Amino acid sequence: MGLLARVRKEWFIIGIVLVIVSAKLQPSVGVKGGPLKPEITIAYAAVSLIFFNSGLSLRTEELTSALLHVRLHLFVQSFTLIFFPLAVWLLLRVLALTAIDHWLLQGLQTVSCMPPPVSSAVILTKAVGGNEAAAIFNSAFGSFLGIIVTPVLLLLFLGSSSSVPFSSIFSQLFMTVVVPLIVGQVCRGFLRECLERRKPPFGTISSVVLLMIIYTTFCDTFSNPHIELDPTSLLMVVLIIFSIQLSFMLLTFALSTRLGSRFSPADTVAIMFCSTHKSLTLGIPMLKIVFEGYEHLSLISVPLLIYHPAQILLGSLLVPTIRSWMSSRQKTVKLSSLQPI
Repeated sequence: MGLLARVRKEWFIIGIVLVIVSAKLQPSVGVKGGPLKPEITIAYAAVSLIFFNSGLSLRTEELTSALLHVRLHLFVQSFTLIFFPLAVWLLLRVLALTAIDHWLLQGLQTVSCMPPPVSSAVILTKAVGGNEAAAIFNSAFGSFLGIIVTPVLLLLFLGSSSSVPFSSIFSQLFMTVVVPLIVGQVCRGFLRECLERRKPPFGTISSVVLLMIIYTTFCDTFSNPHIELDPTSLLMVVLIIFSIQLSFMLLTFALSTRLGSRFSPADTVAIMFCSTHKSLTLGIPMLKIVFEGYEHLSLISVPLLIYHPAQILLGSLLVPTIRSWMSSRQKTVKLSSLQPI
């Protein structure tokens, strides 16, 4: 793969690095009250655009086909929004005894509270040949569920760090998340044929807006002289994130393939990716709303910024191995079904 092709493929990861460097060089541009007016353009316009875009792009008809697979959905959503946050909370009780930066550890907790992503889990499930419909449903349903559950979890685990009133958070979430999503779905009903024919770059649009949000978040950080990022803590957090992802993928694999689970190999693939992946697209705007004006917001956001590329990298590396396992397992199941009784 040539350099230009690699840049095109990894442009979002490169974009994250560039906007953080830009924020470091000229933080005054994107700070609150600065030329970009992020308190209006980001807090309301940009976040609303991301969720309107999500509503416009979600194919409701594809989700209904997977609707009746209740056991799989219950497994994924319970693991993602109940087990994951609690397990990380227990882990952080131990990590709090180390020298790792306190705010980065808080950021790990915010990662655990996030819903599954709409894109990466589905893409990797499809690449392996798993249950794509189930992945689409759980990613979309988890995103809608996360609008309510994620802020509650953030306030439950990190409430003492937030100075924003509970009612204010939900009113802003409703106006900038729920309403744009609903409007997007309504618009899709009228524009479906046009959207199917032209195939607008929904993912690219959301990613570009997300880069703007990341940029202004780090402008706030670098404009505050009292905040410093410890390189050793950062490296430890990277290692912890990879360890969490790999451990949880192995755990979901073991649980979904145990005797009596009644999940097919294709179901297991969807479960592994949907249960362990976390949404950056939904996560950063939600953090921006819940911790608006909080001086350590960018440090809290760092683990989520790391988790996103880490889950794609780890998932991509495991695709050949998982595909090989699924193929051999499906052949075994097919042969056993052909055996005479």
